[in-house]
Amino acid sequence: MLTRKTSEVSAIRSPVLSELSPDLRIKTERMLEELRGFGEVIVAFSGGIDSTVVAYLARFALGEHAIVVTADSPSLPSSELAEANRLAKLIGMKHLIIRTEELEDPNYVSNPTNRCYFCKKELSEKLHRLASDLGISVIVEGTNADDLKGHRPGAAALVERGVRRPLADVGMTKAEVRELAKLCGLPNFDKPSMPCLSSRVQYGQIITPERLARVERSENLIRSLTGVKELRVRDHGDLARIEVGTNERELFFDEELLDRIGNSLRQFGFTYVAFDLLGYRSGSMNELLISDTKSKQ
Repeated sequence: MLTRKTSEVSAIRSPVLSELSPDLRIKTERMLEELRGFGEVIVAFSGGIDSTVVAYLARFALGEHAIVVTADSPSLPSSELAEANRLAKLIGMKHLIIRTEELEDPNYVSNPTNRCYFCKKELSEKLHRLASDLGISVIVEGTNADDLKGHRPGAAALVERGVRRPLADVGMTKAEVRELAKLCGLPNFDKPSMPCLSSRVQYGQIITPERLARVERSENLIRSLTGVKELRVRDHGDLARIEVGTNERELFFDEELLDRIGNSLRQFGFTYVAFDLLGYRSGSMNELLISDTKSKQ
């Protein structure tokens, strides 16, 4: 069993490595060894399951020599910032909040297909500035092995600035991250992924605070009416396209509910409101990139 360098943390228990599958146990041990070797770290902490596991292991490996830092910006749902703060307290870590200003960058605001690069560049620069002020040389974040696949332009910006990704370094997959989180009692072990609000906006549509706010307002309304867990309101300009988990689509099979959602989203600024029959797909905005590539072949 791992030992702690600080007092017990409520509701969170030390991972019993013998309870893990052999492969996951080896990966966890390697990651703890890597974290201890850093001496002290800043964890880029979104409150999602990946960064929570990184923070949790850093806490056990380094005690008070690990702190978590969350970026606050219009592209982050306010509920996610509150959740990050709650989780940091639960794990027992010092939590700092920095303000990022990606909406001041015209490269980001124009919403190109590599938009995430400019966001992560802004984040990494702010994290490095904070790390320098605190005298900490290592920054880590929650990219897992599965995240290295597909369209991930933001990863390049983090690598350029030397931000470390211990989950990916040891080859830990998303499923393994969730398995480890569940064993250790982390309350968000089954939390759906929650990327920034800008990821809902179709490439080429200008990113504005108002556009992000209406997406967040739309999703909050739909969740309050249905209790749906997996949800995206995709912004295609005048059109809002609602995606929900495939096993949750039946929650919307009610004419009165559909009318209420449709009318509300029109009040928020959309002209048309559509329900995606195929349900939620991670990165569905990238389907436009794939379609465009095929048409040029």
